[in-house]
Amino acid sequence: MAKKVLIVDDEKNIVDILRFNLKKEGLDTIEAYDGEQAMEMALNQKPDLIILDVMLPKMDGFTVCRKLRQSISTPILMLTAKEEEVDKVLGLELGADDYITKPFSPRELMARVKANLRRTVFEDNSNNDNGKKAGSIIKCGDLTIDIDRYEVKRGDEVIDLTLREFELVKFLALQQDQIFSRESLLEKVWGYEYYGDVRTVDVTVRRLREKLEKEPSSPEYIMTKRGVGYYFNKI
Repeated sequence: MAKKVLIVDDEKNIVDILRFNLKKEGLDTIEAYDGEQAMEMALNQKPDLIILDVMLPKMDGFTVCRKLRQSISTPILMLTAKEEEVDKVLGLELGADDYITKPFSPRELMARVKANLRRTVFEDNSNNDNGKKAGSIIKCGDLTIDIDRYEVKRGDEVIDLTLREFELVKFLALQQDQIFSRESLLEKVWGYEYYGDVRTVDVTVRRLREKLEKEPSSPEYIMTKRGVGYYFNKI
């Protein structure tokens, strides 16, 4: 069954361009033209990916993203006409998985879409080095990572993670004490064809620490090797 993408933009020509390129790759699309409509369609029609413009009538894209993250973990690709750093970081901090800036090339667009549709936690892991651990439970300190149920607990408390956050903590936890550069994590967790920058990794790590760590400023689990990258501490 074809993956379904929700396109949210108030500019019809942008929606038309996105629809054309997505359908050309065999994806189904549904469209919304304002924030309120986007909320309704995202919750009721359960798309596999949401392409969400920042500047929308009735409810802006940041608000939509924040509200959606209270109930769903569907990958969100923010679409913005601005190059301002604050917009990119804010979108990621609110729970977006990725962002792309207008104007965009069809090649870059599809690379990002494919990377965000590549749900590695749901796919057969038999072709990667960690396949033998698929379906297992990783326990580290008071954290429990249930790969089979895509669930992380701290003690008895279930931690609400986005799909991308789960993929990142799972990837690091499966290879504890191994240090990965930001560029390597972009390739291995976000997708080989990912065109993003390393700040995406930094923001996702910060969000994970806020959710998983007792003291995010003094983490126990997701550690930084200064000048190199990140690793999961083997406690």
